[in-house]
Amino acid sequence: MQHALQISRKIEYGTRAMIFLASLPDGMTTSFREIARHMDIPGQFLAKILKTLVTAELVKSTRGSRGGYSLALPASSISFLQVIEAVEGPVHVNVCTDRAHAGGCNFTGACTMLSVWQTGQDRMLEVYRATKLDKLAMRSLIHRSPVLRPLKASP
Repeated sequence: MQHALQISRKIEYGTRAMIFLASLPDGMTTSFREIARHMDIPGQFLAKILKTLVTAELVKSTRGSRGGYSLALPASSISFLQVIEAVEGPVHVNVCTDRAHAGGCNFTGACTMLSVWQTGQDRMLEVYRATKLDKLAMRSLIHRSPVLRPLKASP
């Protein structure tokens, strides 16, 4: 049986939801049910992820009949890495690359792999940091007419 480094479902669903929100026309919101339906994400799991993204100030939640979810910032300013870290926390390919848990490995002083792990992590984070949501938006998906609402005017 093959095993691979894999991202969690939480990250996958969080990035799918954010890509969907990045695909909305400016000034529009949509319900979590529409996001779940279009992006094939279990509704209860999505609700928890959206709450986390709202807390991280990447998503805006608006209540009421014209409410829903939208990005809290321009898609061009939100990186793939920000989304990943908002839903799952800091990214580390190995415990030894996690400075907060340095010393968690008994071989740190004699390890010949540390530089490989660190280089791999640095390059991966560089790609995630450079990738912005506006480049991942799926304009054709949105034209399949999800339920969109104009943003409610602030009081």
